[in-house]
Amino acid sequence: MPLSPPQPRRHIHTRDIDCRGYQRDDGLWDIEARIVDTKTYTFRNHERGHIAAGESLHDMSLRVTVDDDLVIREVEAVTDSSPFSICGHVTPNYQRLVGLTIGAGFTGQVRTLLGRGEGCTHLVDLLKPLAATAYQTLHFRREEKRKAANTGERPRIIDTCYALRSDGPIVAREWPEFHTGEGT
Repeated sequence: MPLSPPQPRRHIHTRDIDCRGYQRDDGLWDIEARIVDTKTYTFRNHERGHIAAGESLHDMSLRVTVDDDLVIREVEAVTDSSPFSICGHVTPNYQRLVGLTIGAGFTGQVRTLLGRGEGCTHLVDLLKPLAATAYQTLHFRREEKRKAANTGERPRIIDTCYALRSDGPIVAREWPEFHTGEGT
């Protein structure tokens, strides 16, 4: 069901975020994210002279390479467009992410390493959908490994949303041994 019809309005700003996950031939995974901000009007910019309607105000990308355990092995950060010429100077700081694991506490670790003047707010914000894309990209691989190990480990995806609540019908069907609802 789409959103309800809006009140009369005028389009001003667009933020496009595109995230993609790739399986590499060497067994690692590349997760790429790009953020592009545009305006529907032309405006003056001190460093670029002006930014035309539809021209990128921000165009920034990240590539994070992870292993099967979601440990970050490599990072590349690029700033192709920004309102200030110095914005791209911070991209080397994203190497601080190497060695972190995408999982519980990841966002806090990112903010500690790259918050405030140590990073770019747009690139830091882009790491959240990038992390979600990493989970989605590796989900089936990680689930296959969990099942093959036969450790009895509870899948981490249980209780992460309404559909996957431990007492619900999907967990009862997919992981009956972890179902906590009626009939368990």
